[in-house]
Amino acid sequence: MFGKMMNRFYYGKSGKGDFTKEDLPETRMQLFWEMLRVRFTGLFKLNLLYVIAWIPAIIVIGRGLIMGYNGLSAMAEMQSQVEAGAQTVESMNQMNAEMLDYFKAVLMQTLVLLIPALGITGPFTAGLCYVSRNWARDEHSFVWSDYWQAVKENWKQALPTSIITGLVPMMVYMCYTFYGEMAGNNMIYLVPQALSIVVCVLWLCSLMYIYPQMVTYEMNYKTLIRNSMIMAISCLPMTVGLKLLSIVPAVICGVISFFTPYAVYAMLAYAAYYILLGFALSRFVGASFTNGVFDRMLNARIEGAQVNRGLYNEDEDDEEAQAENDSAQA
Repeated sequence: MFGKMMNRFYYGKSGKGDFTKEDLPETRMQLFWEMLRVRFTGLFKLNLLYVIAWIPAIIVIGRGLIMGYNGLSAMAEMQSQVEAGAQTVESMNQMNAEMLDYFKAVLMQTLVLLIPALGITGPFTAGLCYVSRNWARDEHSFVWSDYWQAVKENWKQALPTSIITGLVPMMVYMCYTFYGEMAGNNMIYLVPQALSIVVCVLWLCSLMYIYPQMVTYEMNYKTLIRNSMIMAISCLPMTVGLKLLSIVPAVICGVISFFTPYAVYAMLAYAAYYILLGFALSRFVGASFTNGVFDRMLNARIEGAQVNRGLYNEDEDDEEAQAENDSAQA
């Protein structure tokens, strides 16, 4: 009961819009900035709820980074010994070969462990997408109750989606290394090597549409994947642009880590960003974009489907005025 009271205090009564008809945003960009302003503090709460599902994946990735860092430290120590004359160059070369095998083993272990770690995030991503979708189109959604309701209603489609997402990095790595070795003897193997990367990128781009469709429409899984692939290809420049935008924090963290002595602080800031806001903000931006895509490519073809939710519609005012005029004449 206390949770419901707090939700009403922060977000108002469910189903009631934040704007009167006269001051509704006229463009999607206006709607995005207005909703971001209204829901910004709510995104923190939503993110903290969602990040719990990512704890196993964070542990797996952190483990891999620590093991990789230890390997690099060992190589640096060996290099210093060679320069000091305590070790021979042959020993250094042998250790480099051993460390290469070590890094490959660590990477493979990390990718295998990521399969179940990412696999469990799917249903919770559906909950995150449902709430962020509603907020992005100026509809109220309660953080706790609506989040868990969407998790329960969509887990059957969300779970295989996240399992596939967990499998993709390992499959791409295996295909890339295998075909890369084969390409040393025959250049034709560069084609499947490049194709594996294309398939990975296409799947990652389609994820922007899979989860929002999942929580919005009733369709079988095959149709869900097909529609998402079509939308990803049709809107490829914007889709890739938004994906690149989402990795800007990682790029900034990497640049600071490699070119300054503040790597630890950069990693802490990067982790804090995703723990507090990153996941929810990224999904909110994606929902603001996919809502418009769905209006153009799906809702316009569905009889009775509402389009341009949250936006000012002059046609509706004309219809209401005509209806009032007709009733007055009657």
